[in-house]
Amino acid sequence: MEILPQLILGAINGLVWGLILALIALGLTLIFGFLEIINISHGELYMLGAVLGWYILQLTGNFWISLLLAPLVVGVLGLAIERGVLRPIEGKPIITIIATFGLSLIFQQAVLSVFGGAPQRIPAPLDWKVSILGFGYSGYRFFVALCSIVAISSLWGFLHRFKYGMWMRAVRQDREMALALGIPISQVYMLTFGLGAALAALGGILAAPIVALEFRMGLDILPAVFIVVIIGGLGSLQGSLLAALLIGELEGIASVFVTPTTARIFSLVFMSAVLLFRPEGLLGRRR
Repeated sequence: MEILPQLILGAINGLVWGLILALIALGLTLIFGFLEIINISHGELYMLGAVLGWYILQLTGNFWISLLLAPLVVGVLGLAIERGVLRPIEGKPIITIIATFGLSLIFQQAVLSVFGGAPQRIPAPLDWKVSILGFGYSGYRFFVALCSIVAISSLWGFLHRFKYGMWMRAVRQDREMALALGIPISQVYMLTFGLGAALAALGGILAAPIVALEFRMGLDILPAVFIVVIIGGLGSLQGSLLAALLIGELEGIASVFVTPTTARIFSLVFMSAVLLFRPEGLLGRRR
């Protein structure tokens, strides 16, 4: 196999994975940028989206129902986490980190006890192939890219065109002024965490036919997501999207020549280089 087709396929794989990373990272950025919460359990919300999607698929036999229901269920769980766990410790960042780390362990052990430790697979719902330079490429991966673009565009539309989205932006810019204007901050906080959780779960169910499903898959994705958020700039949605695409392409192309584990080292080197010249990240705001 010649190197050029490998590079092209690696770049396409990188784009698809970068868009999945973008969904998860945008959820984490929402939670941190709007609520100033470092959510250590975010990887487990991604894992729950994939595992719940697997269970729904077993019950219904329909992947598309799983795609709709899994993010919705995890989003509702996110609302409950914000109201029941994080609201009582609001304004205590160290305790919040400990609490979300505890949630991470709880979710892992709960899934291990119910789902088991053996990896599972979800078959791709689309079995058609796209010919690229004479090689068959999974049509499902193109669907993942399209679905991710639609979801990201919908998030931007929600934040700029809908009342609650504009309330979220207002609370982020000036909490006291938003409170004085009568914006229900507690509802905004709860919705923000729920939306971030739903985005992570959407990334999980979209990735489920591509990766193996198991209770530790959240631990595997979390470092990459934090790398994306840090490179993009803490709290910057545009930065997280840009960084996710860059990291996805970097690892996708590097995987043509080295193992995926070594490709992750390239991401860490890239993060170090970015922070060396721009400590606030690619699109982060200078403080």
